[in-house]
Amino acid sequence: MGQFVDLTSADGQKIPAYVARPEGPPRGGIVVLQEIFGVNSHIRSVADGYAKAGYVAVAPATFQRVQPGVDMGYTDADMKAGFELKGKAEALPAPGLLPDIQAAIDYAAKESGGKVGIVGYCWGGLLSWRAAALAKGLSAAVTYYGGGMTTAEESARQPQVPVLAHFGEKDHWITVDSVKAFEKAHPDVEVHLYEADHGFNCDQRGSYSAAAAEAALARSLAFFTKHVG
Repeated sequence: MGQFVDLTSADGQKIPAYVARPEGPPRGGIVVLQEIFGVNSHIRSVADGYAKAGYVAVAPATFQRVQPGVDMGYTDADMKAGFELKGKAEALPAPGLLPDIQAAIDYAAKESGGKVGIVGYCWGGLLSWRAAALAKGLSAAVTYYGGGMTTAEESARQPQVPVLAHFGEKDHWITVDSVKAFEKAHPDVEVHLYEADHGFNCDQRGSYSAAAAEAALARSLAFFTKHVG
């Protein structure tokens, strides 16, 4: 359904992005932000799903500045490599990856002719949370188990658009206590906890939970319908 295109960031950096388009007129655009495993088959399938729901879905390769062409699975070796790449990406000088995400937002707006939402998974969830506070042209943001977003430093950010956040009760990376503290700090953010582990949305991971994934997707689609179109 989709194909890769090159986006151009504010500094001229070319950022590949997987773009999936709906069959009919677009309802709007959705930017899909990857986990630490690249724009892999799972993230492409997520983008395809949003295209089937009527959106122009754009999944930028947020590792492009540190390593092009990342497309990994979910083995222990992939996990280690992904964490190393994330560390390099997070260490980029300001403004970091924000211009690349902004390029994806701008492209989604242009191609869809409508409003734009953003959704991210794991590290992408953290980036979606940051985009909700810092990016321009967004109408809504959804985060899935955003690693680090419940820390005091990240929780201090103030989103400029409506935010929906999904977390797993069994997530050993993100404690329930930190989620509760985040929820208290952001009463306007719609927070949902599922009886599931980190990565529950990905059917390629051992932590996949069909029930949690289906419930979270239904809420995400309703949220985007309300705020994006």
